[in-house]
Amino acid sequence: MSKETYCNVRYDRNNIAPLLFIDLGDTMMKRLSILISTICAVVLFSFHAQATKTFITVASTTSTANSGLFEYLLPKFSEETGIEVRVVAVGTGQAVRLARKGDADVLFVHHRPSEEKFVADGFGDKRYDVMYNDFVIIGPKNDPAQIKNCMSPTSALRKIKNSGQAFASRGDDSGTNKRELSLWKMAGLEDKDLRGEWYRATGSGMGATLNIAAGMNAYTLSDRGTWIAFKNKQNLDVLCEGDQRLFNPYGVIAVSKKRFPHVKNAEATTFVNWLISAKGQKLIGDFRVKDQPLFTPNAK
Repeated sequence: MSKETYCNVRYDRNNIAPLLFIDLGDTMMKRLSILISTICAVVLFSFHAQATKTFITVASTTSTANSGLFEYLLPKFSEETGIEVRVVAVGTGQAVRLARKGDADVLFVHHRPSEEKFVADGFGDKRYDVMYNDFVIIGPKNDPAQIKNCMSPTSALRKIKNSGQAFASRGDDSGTNKRELSLWKMAGLEDKDLRGEWYRATGSGMGATLNIAAGMNAYTLSDRGTWIAFKNKQNLDVLCEGDQRLFNPYGVIAVSKKRFPHVKNAEATTFVNWLISAKGQKLIGDFRVKDQPLFTPNAK
């Protein structure tokens, strides 16, 4: 009677290479056993290669993801270094919270006060400038609030509020949402004033908020990179831009190994150094959508 042919995998925590056990049956089963054994070996060692592949986790913003920057940039980094990058793209506030819990190796966001506090509190090694673009106020082309070619984003926001026109806010504690709220405050409006049918907090990323603004024919604040890459513009257009208060810098920080011994600080530092290197900066500067640059590199 022939015996069954099977493969079995055993791991230990210090050496996760699979150990293959093959039980050959009688002579008539040997060829089949060898074939099955070969298949098992290929599958198991392929799994092992994937399991042991070096990767880092980057907590970042929806704007870097929605703009297409990561899709363009990260394969080049991985090809050069062998380090895979897994991005968690959320609002800046949530990204910072993830990194503060040690759930990321790198923080790559666009709210400088939060970034500087992250380092000052001992969660990150050092903040580095990477790139910048700017924020723009988007609205219907017929511009019922009459803010087109505005001299000041704060005066534009007051006009939107006074006209009762709909404004779509991300409302998600992102870097964009933080900047929007600071602009409302500069315009003399507090949280209690941002209520009612006219003010819609979407609780969503930039792309989804732009979709909502397009559907409502509403005004909104967007980073320029996401706006350029956004396809569903419908009747929307850029109506206010160019003010210094709309400047939008991005910073990158390797999470501190002193605070979180488990983080992959060496690989994270490799990623940070690559982004701010001459090569990384050139790639960022060369990135375009519809022949328009989305970010300007500014590493010192």
